[in-house]
Amino acid sequence: MSINLAGNLMMYDSNSSIIWQSFDHPTDTWLPGQQLSSGQRLIASASTTNWTAGPFSLSLSNRDLYAFIEATPPQLYGQVFHGDRRSSFISGTFFLTSNKSNSDTVRYESETSNFQVYQWVEGVESVVADILTDNRGDCAYPLRCGNYGICSNGQCTCPIGNDGDPNYFRQLDFRQPSLGCVEVTKMSCQSPNLHLLLELDNVSYFEFVPVLANTDAQSCKEACLENCSCRAAVSRHNSSMLSGECSMPSKIYSLMNTQKQVGSYNYVTFIKVQKQPESPPTSTKKKANPISLIVGAFLAATVVFAFLIFLYVTFKRHALKDRQEEDGEWENSLVLLPDLPKGFSKEDWRSATQNFDVNKRLGGGGFGSVFEGTLFDGTRVAVKRLDRLGQGRKEFLAEVQTMGNIHHIHLVKLLGFCAERLYRLLVYEYMSNGSLDKWIFHRTSEDALEWGIRKKIIINVAKELAYLHEECKSRIIHLDIKSQNMLLDENFNAKLSDFRLAKLMDRDQSQVMTQMTGTRGYLAPEWLSRKITEKADVYSFGVVMLEVVCGRRNLDYSAPEETENLLEILKEKAKTNELVHLVEKCNIDMQNTERKL
Repeated sequence: MSINLAGNLMMYDSNSSIIWQSFDHPTDTWLPGQQLSSGQRLIASASTTNWTAGPFSLSLSNRDLYAFIEATPPQLYGQVFHGDRRSSFISGTFFLTSNKSNSDTVRYESETSNFQVYQWVEGVESVVADILTDNRGDCAYPLRCGNYGICSNGQCTCPIGNDGDPNYFRQLDFRQPSLGCVEVTKMSCQSPNLHLLLELDNVSYFEFVPVLANTDAQSCKEACLENCSCRAAVSRHNSSMLSGECSMPSKIYSLMNTQKQVGSYNYVTFIKVQKQPESPPTSTKKKANPISLIVGAFLAATVVFAFLIFLYVTFKRHALKDRQEEDGEWENSLVLLPDLPKGFSKEDWRSATQNFDVNKRLGGGGFGSVFEGTLFDGTRVAVKRLDRLGQGRKEFLAEVQTMGNIHHIHLVKLLGFCAERLYRLLVYEYMSNGSLDKWIFHRTSEDALEWGIRKKIIINVAKELAYLHEECKSRIIHLDIKSQNMLLDENFNAKLSDFRLAKLMDRDQSQVMTQMTGTRGYLAPEWLSRKITEKADVYSFGVVMLEVVCGRRNLDYSAPEETENLLEILKEKAKTNELVHLVEKCNIDMQNTERKL
């Protein structure tokens, strides 16, 4: 046994081979030279005096580090990009890079949930950087103000009712507001008629996971009231509350005040609380005979019990009938795909994804979440788990039937699915380089995609759209062409995915009528008439091509108002013959690109 200068404790066998080393078992401290691989986590201790595991963890996933607080499911509150100057990412492993003059040590702080860098300077340890705090502010931490506490400029308060009533929450300790708030009346799923929502304008939550897209604030509230596990409805919208996204966390930690923004996201949070039941009025009548009360109570209980039995039997019959009808509809719908593998159950996929481990989560959106999985033969796959709230039978069948009947080199291959009771799972081939948006947005000039790769991606998607629109028996309109739905394999070949909104159009049809669907910023003008053709996909593809060339989103609400809309900038630059100014500086043939624009 020995310990080296880096602080790695090693044990050896009789052949002097290492059989165990402390660097393979990270705790709350990351030392220079220590690697962090997929599946490993830094776990902050409960406190500075209690070294047992606390609620905060940091794990590696998809080339970046993600900070979580334990909940069901765990809630994300921070991300560290692998491009940080103190670390390097090689062959699926993070390494903390040593400094020649000083040694940086990264420590995951337990009580603050910060990710801080310490450095020895002349024999004294001092904090030289706080990685997670960068660009986040002091309030964006799960327990900054404890449970239900609202953080504003470092000060903590409790939520107050719309009518100014402060009796829904109280401080855990008025001398220490940062410890958070507790409910005056505990929530109970047995009394949903007593649930109400406190409206907190310009208040947001550190984690925003949308479960409903293209919805207004009122629909967000109603969805939360109908779901007992929902503890708050967070509505994110732009200039108005008429359209936006909805998040419904099942556990509430600290909230934070936000400034109302023009041309950017704004938030309103609705906290679910339990009202006190109204006290029955005091009776002034003469007391009833005790025997009469007992007989009356017995008769009332008998009637209520018989009525409950009747309701239970009726409900069970209807539930059984609905289940049989639903199973029959699934069978009738899915029998159209005789060549599609169906020999997997939900338990198979729970095993393949390690029970949908959050460390294997590749991404997600309004439809649900995507997890990395491994089949019995070692094949890596991507398993899309559709949430019941965000995805119905119609969208699920649309994706299975569409992708199960078409095959193309630039279409993500559907390997199988599971439609077992409430489980709706789609299994696709694994695309190691993820979605296109991660490569063209938020990148530095050093790791920007070279023009040859960008050109190949554009051509790949164009070929797939030509196949869908011209070569299939029925023309297929995708209706959600965007960079997030274009996935890249290890050689940066692009493949189209996510056909849940797709529509089929017979060859003799010139258009189809449908409700407006898709993603803002990629919708063609013809959506205003609701009469859609394949040109809607072509327009969206043009927007993506422009984003690929320019290296930014079409709609960027974080930019100044005059530069939010990339298409408007394109029109102005075309008028003044300055299109070349839009092209991202990444080794591109400017003259050839300008001609293509």
